[in-house]
Amino acid sequence: MSSTSTSGPAGRRPAPLNEAVSSQMKRMRRASTKPELLIRKELHGRGLRFRVNHPGLPGRPDIAFTRARLAIFVDGCFWHRCPKHGVMPKNNGVWWEAKLRRNVERDREKDAALSALGWHVRHFWEHEDPARVAEEIAQHWRCLLDSVGV
Repeated sequence: MSSTSTSGPAGRRPAPLNEAVSSQMKRMRRASTKPELLIRKELHGRGLRFRVNHPGLPGRPDIAFTRARLAIFVDGCFWHRCPKHGVMPKNNGVWWEAKLRRNVERDREKDAALSALGWHVRHFWEHEDPARVAEEIAQHWRCLLDSVGV
């Protein structure tokens, strides 16, 4: 998208502070981030198999266990307003406030859509320990499969 396109609830995307900031933002990955990859590696090591960025589900979960109907999202601290690490940019604060607030609203909307389809939804922060997250996911996965008799 160009810098003049409309984006989000606050209208036009503001001009970047400088080219370095613009370049940094463009390099940020949307999928298969390092925290996601570490969690996926841990899950795979536990013998769990899953779909990645399942295109047929609301929000395209980062990890989806289709038999258990378990959707996992690994949320970035900045983009999803982590209470521990989320920081508000100093430049274009009004625009960023609206943008980040809308991200959180969209998270709740996709969670509701998945729940309506019979899916269980779990969110984890990017800063959480991948081994602990994977263990929690594996336990939840086993519990769901036991409840449906798979």
